[in-house]
Amino acid sequence: MTAGVAPDPAPAATLGRTLVPALLVALAAPALFVLLVPWLGWLLLASGVGTAAIVERGRVRASAPSLTRDLSLIAAGMLIVSTISLEAKLDDLSMVRFTLVLGGAVAVPYAISRWVYRDRAIRFPWRGGERWRPWQWGWLGTVLVLGWLILPFYFITSGVYRNWPVVDTPDLIARLFVGVGAVGIWDELFFICTVFALLRRHLPDLAANVLQAIVFVSFLWELGYRAWGPVLTIPFALLQAVIFVKTRSLAYVVTVHLLFDAVVFAVLVHAHNPGLLSGIFFVSP
Repeated sequence: MTAGVAPDPAPAATLGRTLVPALLVALAAPALFVLLVPWLGWLLLASGVGTAAIVERGRVRASAPSLTRDLSLIAAGMLIVSTISLEAKLDDLSMVRFTLVLGGAVAVPYAISRWVYRDRAIRFPWRGGERWRPWQWGWLGTVLVLGWLILPFYFITSGVYRNWPVVDTPDLIARLFVGVGAVGIWDELFFICTVFALLRRHLPDLAANVLQAIVFVSFLWELGYRAWGPVLTIPFALLQAVIFVKTRSLAYVVTVHLLFDAVVFAVLVHAHNPGLLSGIFFVSP
């Protein structure tokens, strides 16, 4: 099954047995990235994968999609991410560390799925096979307008822009631009093409979407989207998965994310350099 094809609806009893271990794995994200309690996150991950193995028993090695195997891939990615602090930093060592760890969180589950489990569970469907429709172009414009209206108010009035380093030189501004964009692309590779795609092999789209959003928003919390940030990041995470299902295009969801992140970048530069972009935004620090 490809990432863009929905699974058959599961009977209620099967859904319950599947949802519990998947929920345990998803709840490890708040433990690891919000509460910052590693042992609790590890316990939840082990409980989720272990419960799935008990439910599946001998079917873990079957050629059909295995919940145990798929949850182990999600757990592996989350464990890799949790090995570093997600505090935004722009020095050389921190950027290399982010690159290696976040890259590994996508590459390792992909490699295990393909060459150890012999299963093409994780895919990255770039184009989706169709040209972008008028509503897709319209949504890109809507994202820019919404970001311009909402993000300055959120970052500046809540003070969360201080969770990112001061960018007051051309070099630091360039590093911020690269970092924000790279993390935005990674978000779609991991949360949508890995976590969401794996979960929806076993759960209805709505349940899989809610669980991936838990993981997505928890990561963004530690990254710096705090205060009332989840009011923005939860709808964004849910919508990105819905759009991915509808378009089957990684290119499109990445484009949406990068447009949103372009506004994030501009707001952070504006917040750390009062007066530089005051003519663009309505709110100033």
